[in-house]
Amino acid sequence: MSRIGKQPVTLPANVKASVSNRVVTIEGAKTKLSFTHKPQVEVKVDGNQVLITRKSDARADRALHGTTRALIQNMVIGVTEGFKKELEIVGVGWTAQVQGNKLVKLNIGYADTREVPIPAGVTVAVAQNKITVTGADKQAVGMLAAVIRSQRKPEPYNGKGIKYTDETIIRKQGKQFAGGGA
Repeated sequence: MSRIGKQPVTLPANVKASVSNRVVTIEGAKTKLSFTHKPQVEVKVDGNQVLITRKSDARADRALHGTTRALIQNMVIGVTEGFKKELEIVGVGWTAQVQGNKLVKLNIGYADTREVPIPAGVTVAVAQNKITVTGADKQAVGMLAAVIRSQRKPEPYNGKGIKYTDETIIRKQGKQFAGGGA
């Protein structure tokens, strides 16, 4: 049996869970998340616990068992605490601004400015050279942070680009001229 899948998901006092027609809904004080699980697993709410069982021991079913439990656990964490990713812009004069539901004027060394749409349920804050992406849905927060980073990935020679704050860039030395000449 899956080591992760057999563990129940414990619900905090202010979180409600419900299951109907394979749709698991987790509702917290501020937000509400839902997820449609695969038919190979069964999800039941028992008091303050969510129990996940699988229908067979097929390899794919075993994988879905643990994955479904992890997704439900992330939903519970998302509605209680939320998720946060921090990015850092490294480059002289490089800036970012938020306007409405778009990360506008991502000025990162190109001739034009880049715009990244912000999905619903995710908030973006910019302070000088730091971009903070927060939200209840772990996948949406991680995906938006990855899209922002992909606009200008950090390069190893000068260290310029958009990087996660906990990411270390392995620097390369670059070319050196040999001591000879013509």
